[in-house]
Amino acid sequence: MIYAENILLCIAIPLAVSLLFIRGNTRRYVGAFLSGMFMCLFSAYISSFLGSSLASTAEETSVFLSPVVEELMKLLPLLFFMILLEAEDTMLTMTAVAIGTGFATYENCCQILTGGAEKIGYVLIRGFAVGVMHIVSILTLSIWFTMAKRLKVFTFPSIVVGVSTAMIFHALYNLLVSRPGISSAIGFVLPPLTAVILFLFYRKLSDEC
Repeated sequence: MIYAENILLCIAIPLAVSLLFIRGNTRRYVGAFLSGMFMCLFSAYISSFLGSSLASTAEETSVFLSPVVEELMKLLPLLFFMILLEAEDTMLTMTAVAIGTGFATYENCCQILTGGAEKIGYVLIRGFAVGVMHIVSILTLSIWFTMAKRLKVFTFPSIVVGVSTAMIFHALYNLLVSRPGISSAIGFVLPPLTAVILFLFYRKLSDEC
């Protein structure tokens, strides 16, 4: 048993204090990172509640509930930075990366404390697969929003399309790694491979600005 709230406080307090002494893009990155951590905790609460209410198994919750809840929770701070703080394209991407990194970092901390850190294979999977997956899913969403704004089609349906894509990617990863063998291997490779593709696509998109 771990005390997730205590872990969050331990990590978040120094970061929150640092906001008093930093400015500009660095401050926004740290703020978005913090929001990603809090969204991770809230997602765990909601997923656990829904799983218990619907009498879902752990696998059913992982594949059908968690991707929906977690991607919606990551969407909220992204929309806040995008709409209320009027984040530009580059800033939106940076914010999305920070939210995903904060979410993944906090989740990995809790999982490592639960499962142990003595197995380097498990640690690498948590970092390169699960951790990168959270960044990739919200990064895909931010790139989609950027393209929608440039094409002047940023509407509610476009938001639904973007977040649905992130949910499908997340659910596909969870489904693949839920089965041992070749399925898990494909799932573990999927996030870093997608990250490379997104990096190349984003660099091309930036060059066209």
